[in-house]
Amino acid sequence: MKFNRSGLPGLATSALVSTLAALCLTAPTAALAQVEEEAQPAADAPAEAEGEGNEIIVTATKREQTLQSIPVAVSVTTAATIERAQIRDLKDLSSVVPSLRVGERQSSANTTFLIRGFGNGANNAGVEPSVGVFIDGVYRSRSAAQIGDLPDIQRVEVLRGPQSTLFGKNASAGVISITTQKPKFTFGGNVEASYGNYNALVLKGVVTGPLSETVAVSVAAGINKRDGFNRDLGSGNRTNERDRWFLKGQMLWEPGDATTVRLLADYGKIDENCCGVVNVQSGSSTGALVALGARVNTPAQRFDQVVYNNFDSTNKIENYGFSGQIDHEAGPLNFTSITGVRRLAAVTNQDSDFTSGDLLGRNFQDLRISTFTQEFRVSANFVDKVNALLGVFYFNEKIKQNNQVQWGALARNYANLLVMGSSGCALSIINGSACPTAGGPTPTALETTFGALEGNSAKYVGRFFAPTQGLDENYRLNDESFSIFAQVDFEITDRLTLTGGINYTKDKKNFSENVVSNDVFAGIDFNAAAYAPFRNQLLRGGAIASQVGTALGLGRSATTAEITAFATGTSPAGLAGATAYATQIVPGATAFANANMNVAAANPLNPLRPLQFFPPFLNLPNSVESGKLSDSNVSYTARLAYDVSDNINAYASFSTGYKPPSVNLSRDSRPAPSSAAALTTAGLTVVNQTYGSRFATAEKSTVYEAGLKGSWSMGSLNLAVFKQDIKGFQSNIFTGTGFFLGNAGKQSTFGVEVEGVFKPFKGLTLGASATILDPKYDSFVNSAFGDASGTRPSDIPSFAGTFSAEYDHEMGNGDHIIARGDFNHQSKVQVVEGLPGFSVRNAATGVTNFQPGLDAAKPFTREVNELNASLTYAMQSGLEVTIWGRNMTNNRYISTIFDSPAQQGSVSAYPNSPRTWGGSVRYRF
Repeated sequence: MKFNRSGLPGLATSALVSTLAALCLTAPTAALAQVEEEAQPAADAPAEAEGEGNEIIVTATKREQTLQSIPVAVSVTTAATIERAQIRDLKDLSSVVPSLRVGERQSSANTTFLIRGFGNGANNAGVEPSVGVFIDGVYRSRSAAQIGDLPDIQRVEVLRGPQSTLFGKNASAGVISITTQKPKFTFGGNVEASYGNYNALVLKGVVTGPLSETVAVSVAAGINKRDGFNRDLGSGNRTNERDRWFLKGQMLWEPGDATTVRLLADYGKIDENCCGVVNVQSGSSTGALVALGARVNTPAQRFDQVVYNNFDSTNKIENYGFSGQIDHEAGPLNFTSITGVRRLAAVTNQDSDFTSGDLLGRNFQDLRISTFTQEFRVSANFVDKVNALLGVFYFNEKIKQNNQVQWGALARNYANLLVMGSSGCALSIINGSACPTAGGPTPTALETTFGALEGNSAKYVGRFFAPTQGLDENYRLNDESFSIFAQVDFEITDRLTLTGGINYTKDKKNFSENVVSNDVFAGIDFNAAAYAPFRNQLLRGGAIASQVGTALGLGRSATTAEITAFATGTSPAGLAGATAYATQIVPGATAFANANMNVAAANPLNPLRPLQFFPPFLNLPNSVESGKLSDSNVSYTARLAYDVSDNINAYASFSTGYKPPSVNLSRDSRPAPSSAAALTTAGLTVVNQTYGSRFATAEKSTVYEAGLKGSWSMGSLNLAVFKQDIKGFQSNIFTGTGFFLGNAGKQSTFGVEVEGVFKPFKGLTLGASATILDPKYDSFVNSAFGDASGTRPSDIPSFAGTFSAEYDHEMGNGDHIIARGDFNHQSKVQVVEGLPGFSVRNAATGVTNFQPGLDAAKPFTREVNELNASLTYAMQSGLEVTIWGRNMTNNRYISTIFDSPAQQGSVSAYPNSPRTWGGSVRYRF
C-alpha cells in the first residue's frame, strides 16, 4: 500500500517556525503538554530513572513533582518495572495497575482503556475514547495509534479520574501519559534480544549520543514476532500472532541555557493475523452450518486454542508521526510548545462468521486518520507563593473509513435451511427445495412467489443471499476543537496549598455516511401491498393448523397430513371433526386472515426479519439530519492539599471532566426515533426503515476525592477515596451487525484505591495495589436493553488487586540477582450486560421483551488470577540475562462475548492469552 505523506514536513515546520517566533516575542501562550525533566536518566540505567516509591518524579500536573507531593491519584510504572515484568505494550499495563483495564478486540487496531471502570472508544472510529493517551506530550486520539513496544521508555503515569482541566477533552475518565527518554550528551544505549514459546522473538535497542556540544540524537528500533496462540483448523494457519516493528528518531538541541528544542519522528508497522474468536454457545443456526459442512469449535473447547475460519484475518496498520517540543525560559516565565502531526492507516478484514464455512465472505475496513495538534503553555512562580499556568490547545482530525461486508458462497443454502426450519417446511428460499423431514410438505419458494406477486416470477430467482451481496460503506468525519485552560496553586501557608483550575473547550464535528445495500432479500418489504394475498394465505393456513392441532389435543399445530385426515373425517375426531372443520375452523381462519393480512404486527413473514441482515440505509446529510455537531463545555478543578507532617500529605479535591459528542460510524447508525415523523414527511425513509442512534451527546464527569500519601524510609502508602459519576456516559454496544451508541443518564462509582510499597530489609521490595469499586447506573432509561436504571454495569470487578515482590541481591563481585513476581486478581464479574440478538422484537414496535437478552448473558462471567515472574542476572559489565513468564498458571477466561453475526442464538467470545515464557539478553553500554 502507498500512503500520501505530502504536506507532513511542511505543516509541522510551519507550526514550529510560528512557535519559535512566538517564543522570541515572549507571547503569553502555553501548551497542553507534559513538562519534560531537565535531567533525564542515561539510556543504560533505567532502574535509576526517577528514584523509588513516592520519590519518583512525575509531571501529572504539568510541572515536576514527586509522587509524594502531587495531590492527584496517579500510578507510576517505571522503566525498570516494565523491563522486569516483560510489559510489551499498553495492553500489559493492567497487570501492574489495578485501576486500569485494557482489552484487545476484533483487530490489532482496536484497544479499549478503562480507568475506575469508565472507558469506551474501541471498534467504532467515531467514538472518541474516555481515557486520553499522551506519548511525550502528544495526544494519540485512537487506540491503534497507541500500541507499540514502548521503546526507550522512562515511565508511564496513569492519572485516575477526570483530567479535563489540564488535558482537555477526551479525559473524562483519566489519562495515560507515557514519557520516553530524551537523547543524551554522553554516548550510550542498550540492545535486547528475547525469545519465548510460540517462537516469540523480540529484538530492540536504542543508541544515543552527541553530534556537537549543543545537539544530541537517539535512534530506537525493534521488531516483535510470534506465532499465533490459536490453531485455525479451517484455514490451516494460526491466529493471534505478532508481527510488528518500529523505528524512532530524536534530536535534542540546546542552543543556550534558556532554550531546549526536542524533535521526534516515529514509524511503526503491524501485519498480523488477529484476533481469534471461539464459539461459547451454539444455537439452531450452528446446527444448520454444521449440516452444510462447516466446522466450529464446541463450547467445551473454548480454551483449547482452536478456532475455525475459512480465510485468515488481515491486520495491516501503519502508524507514523512527527512532533516538536520547544521549552524557553524568559525571566520568571517558562514557555512550552508542542506540535504534533500523526497519520494512521489500518486495513483489516475478518471472517466474521467464525466458522470454516463461507457464510460471511468479507468484513473489510480501510480506516485512515490524520491528526494535527498544536499546544502552547506558559507557567510562572510569583513571590514563591503562587504557581500559575495558562495554556491553549488546538486539535484537528480527519477520518476516512470505507467498509465492505458481504455474504459468502454458503449463505444461500444456509438461509434456505433456516427458512424451512422456522416455517415447518412451509417456506423455502430456493425453488424446488425438499423438506429435510421425511414426508414433509413441499415448501413454497419465496424467490418465485415474491416475483410472481410483483408480475415477474423470475425477478428474484437466484438472487436471495447470493455471494458478494451486502453493504458498501463510506464514512467521513472531520473534528476540530479548541480549548484554553488555566491553573493556579496558591500556598496559603508553608503546609497548605489551594489549587484552582478551569478549562473551556469548543468542539465541532462534520460527518457523512454513505452506505449502499445490494442485499436483495434485505430489501424486500414484507408489508408491501402486492404481498397481501400471500400473507392472507399464510395466516389462513397457520390458523387452520393451530385450531386443528387444538381440536386433536396435539399441543402443537397440525401437519398437512393431520389436517387432511381431520377435514375428511378420518382422524380420531371422526365426522364431527370434519363438520367443525367446514363450519367453524375454515370460516374462522378465513376471517382472521382477512382482518390481519395488512397488520404489520401480525405479518406471518416477521420471523424471517432476522435474515434481512443488511437492510437499506438512510444516508446523511439529508434535509432532516445535518451531519453537524457542535458543543462546548467548561471544566474545572478545586483542590486543597495539606502537609500533615514531613512524611504525610493529605488532599481533598473536586473536579469535572468532559468528552464531546461521538458519532456512530457503523452500519447500525440509524436515525433517532424522534426524527421519524420529519423523515416520513420529507419522503426520505427507505424500505424496512429502522431507528436507533447516529451519535451520542457529550459525557460530563464529576469526582469528589480525598487522599493521603505517606513516605518513610521503609516504604510508602497512598490512599484515595472517591465518588465519581459520568452524566451522559457514551455506551457503545455491539449488536451482532454494528453498534448501538447511546447515552446513559448517569453512571456512578464509589471507590477506594490503595497503593503501598514496603522494604523490610535491603534488597527486598514488596508492593500491593488494590481498587474497590461499587458502580451502578443511576439512570439509563434507553439502554440497548431497555430501562437499566438502578442496575450494576457489567465488566467492572468489585475488587482488583496487584501484589508484587522483588528481591535484588548484590553478589560479592558487584553483580546482581534480581527476582520479581506479581499477581493480578480481579473478582468475578459478568462480562456483558446482555446480548441484543436474544431480545424479542416486533416489526411494528421494535423490541417487546429485553429480558431474554439479559438472561442470555448471565452465565458468562470472568475472574482473573494471573501470575507473572522473572529472574535476572545483571553483571557489572552491562550484560543482563533474564528468564520470565506471564500468566504462569495459565489462567483462562473470556474477555468479552457478543452475538455471533448472522447466527441467531449463537454466542461468540474473545478468550484471553495463554501462558507465555521465555528468556532475554540485554546489554547496556
